[in-house]
Amino acid sequence: MDLAALTIFRAVVRENGVTRAAAKLNRVQSNVTTRIKQLEEQLGTELFIRDGRRLVLTPAGETLLPYAERLLALADEARHAVKDARPSGRLRLGTMESVAASRLPGLLAQYHQTWPDVSLELETGTSRKLIDRVREFEVDAALTATPPDPAWHGDLFEAVPVFREELVMLTPRGHRPIHHASDIALSTLIAFEQGCAYRIYIEKWYIEHGIRPARVLELGSYHAMVACVAAGAGVAVAPRSVLALLPESNDIAVHPLDEIGSIDTLLIWRRGHFSSALNALRGMLIASGNVPDRSVEALAGL
Repeated sequence: MDLAALTIFRAVVRENGVTRAAAKLNRVQSNVTTRIKQLEEQLGTELFIRDGRRLVLTPAGETLLPYAERLLALADEARHAVKDARPSGRLRLGTMESVAASRLPGLLAQYHQTWPDVSLELETGTSRKLIDRVREFEVDAALTATPPDPAWHGDLFEAVPVFREELVMLTPRGHRPIHHASDIALSTLIAFEQGCAYRIYIEKWYIEHGIRPARVLELGSYHAMVACVAAGAGVAVAPRSVLALLPESNDIAVHPLDEIGSIDTLLIWRRGHFSSALNALRGMLIASGNVPDRSVEALAGL
């Protein structure tokens, strides 16, 4: 198997077909089709079956895909290792919405100015989704909240804490102080979708107090959450750092959650999957972060 064939195979999977894969790779469709057939002949098995106008992976294709991802990632790493140490090439970074809004704008501008040869691609998602993206080599690294499960990383990831966030609860103005989950007067929790680490922490806090929200209203931005809280639709949880970016509202109140405390944002990557571009970003994140002890060894289990 050559890397070019694996690159084409991966593109066909990611782009859901030959036409878009060919456009993505700047190849003609016939070339993509030929290379896939050659790869199938080399492996002695079909990798795709046609379902109407769709191409669907066969079981053999499903088996090959993670190996292809790993081989291509390893090839990228090898290229970085033998090239000049100056950061260059593509760096795919995943991040939580809150970090992208509150921590990254100035830092990414500085990164682009310092390392113009790096093509930095950014995507947002929940912590759980981002960890999955790193696991599957779909991003090179991600900024996620520390998961509640201390065994989340196993032997697969390396990580370093870069930011420390204080979680606060947002309620409509005039709500009584919150010291206990039973102090919450509204039964609706407004939160991101399942997989958001902050949502997991607050739902765990509810359960520890013997309470469950009657319903969870899932929204996709902190602006929308604050607007719904101000309208009296429920309560929400957010990092305090995000509030400085939102329009001031006299219709909400902010309550500290001392029992939950602060939660570290981690930069994570697959163990051994590193590059000069990622190393430069890590250095900038650590330099601009607010975690007192930022060493990898300080993170339990890593």
